[in-house]
Amino acid sequence: MSPIRARLVPAAVLGLTTVLGLTACSTGQTSGTADSQAAPVTGKVSLTYLQKQGDQEYFVGEAAGARAKAAELGIDLKVVNLGSDANKTVSEVQSAIAQKSNGLIVVVPDPAVGPQVVQTARDAKVALLTSDDQICTTGPAPASCGKSDLVPRIGFSGEQMGGEVGKRAAEEFKKAGWNPADTRIISAWKQDVTVCGDRVKAARTAFDSAVSGVQTVDVATDNTPTGAQDKVAATVTANPGVKHWVVWGCNDENVQGAVTALENGGVSPDDIDGVGLGAYLACKDWKSGKPSGMKAALFINGKDVGALAVQTMYDRLKNGKDFPAEAFAPTKMVDAATWQAAGVGCS
Repeated sequence: MSPIRARLVPAAVLGLTTVLGLTACSTGQTSGTADSQAAPVTGKVSLTYLQKQGDQEYFVGEAAGARAKAAELGIDLKVVNLGSDANKTVSEVQSAIAQKSNGLIVVVPDPAVGPQVVQTARDAKVALLTSDDQICTTGPAPASCGKSDLVPRIGFSGEQMGGEVGKRAAEEFKKAGWNPADTRIISAWKQDVTVCGDRVKAARTAFDSAVSGVQTVDVATDNTPTGAQDKVAATVTANPGVKHWVVWGCNDENVQGAVTALENGGVSPDDIDGVGLGAYLACKDWKSGKPSGMKAALFINGKDVGALAVQTMYDRLKNGKDFPAEAFAPTKMVDAATWQAAGVGCS
């Protein structure tokens, strides 16, 4: 996610009639959104997958999963790395349409470009699907968007993931036998990203159902390790009496950055209960064999999301199957003893 949010003025968006609901992958609820006028494809399907932070390990895996599924289905697939450039999103969408892509799958660097991306795809009658992060058809902030105005998304359930993180954090807290009075929770995330808010809120709810009396410090970050590290370092300085720290966040980057800041600030790994979300950074701590404040992480496999997104788009274009409002890939909690057996890739 871009550290500096681009100031874009989205193009005017036509009224879109959508029917979205709170769903799981098996609900069968469907949605017609920006692709409502997309024509069925009789020949070979051509897709473009536009990703933010395409060199980050999770998104590398997502691209690999998308390519494997595209090869299986005989799809012509192009993957584009948008980096953290919100402006590039719009130009690459336009380029993909000019190159006759039948469908676009997008992970936006900044949700503010959502309405413009939607309008561009709609005008070209090209099917549009998001993965991982949400975008809204009518405004720049998905968090303020009605459910009926969210573009269909393939990814993970923020509520389910956050719940698993909070549950494991509570288990580690109890195992350590810490006193709530001298413990603090660091909850770190980029606060304009809807899925991030869903995750940390669910983590807190799950933790509170098992442990009471621990205060939370909310830390606004840019969802990068260095961004989280800088912000958490200031938090540690401002809380000199805290002995133990529970850490969770939107992704592994936030937790890794926070754990690093704590350890650099003199906090022992034994006094840190970090539970990551992704496992692609957490595993590097475990791989080193050194003591770490990263006690566990929820393994989210980008390959599964990429493959599911491509399959979902193919079903829409070739078989006329409506997009689900949301479809979720599976997750699994791992730690230093289990990550390798679970298949976590750790380069």
